[in-house]
Amino acid sequence: MKPVWVILIVIGLIVLMLGGWLIGGLNRVVILDESVDAAWSQVENQLQRRNDLIPNLVSTVKGYAAHEKGLFTEVTRLRSQWAGADTRGSKMKAAEGMGGMLSRLLLVAENYPQLKANQNFLSLQAQLEGTENRIAVERNRYNRAVQTYNSYIRTIAGSIFATLRGINSPEEYFEVDAAAKAVPKVGF
Repeated sequence: MKPVWVILIVIGLIVLMLGGWLIGGLNRVVILDESVDAAWSQVENQLQRRNDLIPNLVSTVKGYAAHEKGLFTEVTRLRSQWAGADTRGSKMKAAEGMGGMLSRLLLVAENYPQLKANQNFLSLQAQLEGTENRIAVERNRYNRAVQTYNSYIRTIAGSIFATLRGINSPEEYFEVDAAAKAVPKVGF
């Protein structure tokens, strides 16, 4: 009678361990998916901060560089494009375009000594530089969360758990557009 109890206890422990492993795996894929969403929310927060600063910067520069109407129009268009984007991919694309336009806008400002000395411009420029740094940090965190999630769902056990949870599609990295790597040219 005693060996039967030992066998039942061993079987019970094995079932408990397998159940714990299954529950842990199912929970882990959800936790990783949520960390990607949370990291993306932080990227969006910083992009929104930049978007909110842009009208002030544009209006400050506009008074000094009225002939750069095309640049201001493009900044406004990209700002609207980001605000109207409904997917992560389209928001990433609009954000990259906006980064390039802001670089161009700040280069234009370099040609106006009075503007460079304007306190409003200096304050906005400092805020934008800080925001761009925050965006870079949050993009890095987002990409790390995506890497962890994508790596997990590509493992054997992770893919099983992700399929069971129905969240097994890989997330998209926030990559720098090739055009954003090029140094903008400003001509007069």
